[in-house]
Amino acid sequence: MTFVAGSAAVPRASEGARWGKLLICIICMVMIANLQYGWTLFVNPINKAHGWSIASIQVAFAVFIALETWLTPIEGWIVDVLGPQRGPKLMVAFGGLTVAIGWVINGYAETLTMLYLGAVISGIGGGAVYATSVGLAVKWFPDRRGLAVGLTAAGYGAGAALTVIPIQHVISTYNYQTAFIWFGIVQGGMVFLLAWLLRGPEPGELAAAPASKVAQSARSFTPKEVLISPVFWLLYIMFVMVSASGLMATAQIAPIAADFKVGNQIIFWGATTITAALIIDNIANGTARPLFGWISDNIGREFTMAMAFGLGGISYWLLGSLGTAPWAFVIFAALIFLTWGEIFSLFPSTCTDTFGPRFATVNLSLLYTAKGTSAFLVPVANMIKTSTGSWHMVFVVTALMNFVVVALALFILKPVRRRMMQATRDQ
Repeated sequence: MTFVAGSAAVPRASEGARWGKLLICIICMVMIANLQYGWTLFVNPINKAHGWSIASIQVAFAVFIALETWLTPIEGWIVDVLGPQRGPKLMVAFGGLTVAIGWVINGYAETLTMLYLGAVISGIGGGAVYATSVGLAVKWFPDRRGLAVGLTAAGYGAGAALTVIPIQHVISTYNYQTAFIWFGIVQGGMVFLLAWLLRGPEPGELAAAPASKVAQSARSFTPKEVLISPVFWLLYIMFVMVSASGLMATAQIAPIAADFKVGNQIIFWGATTITAALIIDNIANGTARPLFGWISDNIGREFTMAMAFGLGGISYWLLGSLGTAPWAFVIFAALIFLTWGEIFSLFPSTCTDTFGPRFATVNLSLLYTAKGTSAFLVPVANMIKTSTGSWHMVFVVTALMNFVVVALALFILKPVRRRMMQATRDQ
């Protein structure tokens, strides 16, 4: 059965077709996950091989994160301008090529300059794949945006778990250079090949999709309109606050465990507290994204934000106050990850609900830059810890940041978004 969009008859998309596109996006995200989450495996081998300081090596990681985050609005704009047929294919194929080239350069780098160049190229490629994949998820699933984006983001958040042991094996058996080259070519190559199976939905193609349970805008806003919208900047501030609070704690898990004197205690099967915490934390981080995304599809974005971030605030307090026992540390740290990772499903879904699907890739990419902004607040945790002599005040601050966002979601974002979307229906 077909319907008419403009002058051309376009077939309706089947459930299998759109879930197939989502699966491809998830696989692409898994393929680029260890650009960020597997980097730590290379730092010490690079240091040992070249004698470069850890700090100078980590500059490459900072460069990667900056470009992977801050260039996504440009990449998203290109995808939307090129259209649903060409945009996703070309951008993800470009991302696959640049990811491969970036890691191959890392493998051959004999100077820090070359290492930084590899970070630049892989950061551009990683952002291209990430922005396009999340953009396609929100476009193909207007009825289940939270779940679709959550599954896609989970591929990035948890995908590196599949390659941790293989990368470690290649590094120990051969060297880190071989690991960079082999995994760069294989992962980038897979992304490049899968790219040609991607496309976005044509106008009206999802007419048969079930109606969403959450309110959505009746029109699509251009990026220029989004940037002058108070709702966008409210979402941006909320994203920064939750992301920063999570990074302030999650980036310091190992030092916190050491200061609590639980890091090296054995808790089961020879695993130390910090090892168990990191494994469980990654599982919780990946689980949070589709879980809370699915919940938000059913009870609404703002109520889900209040639930997740309220629990997050409690989790920070619990870890800071009661996390000095090994099992308590593992459990409460996992709760923090479980109530933090969902920002990568809730905020993109809310953004597209509010501003429409036509320019979704660039609009949610503009919001995604909040991740980069929040990273600048991470050193504040160390400043607080240094000035107070303990981590207690860090957890008080992070808990309060989450509770503030709960209030913003329920008492400002919800009524403002409701009025805005009502206005789009009245136009």
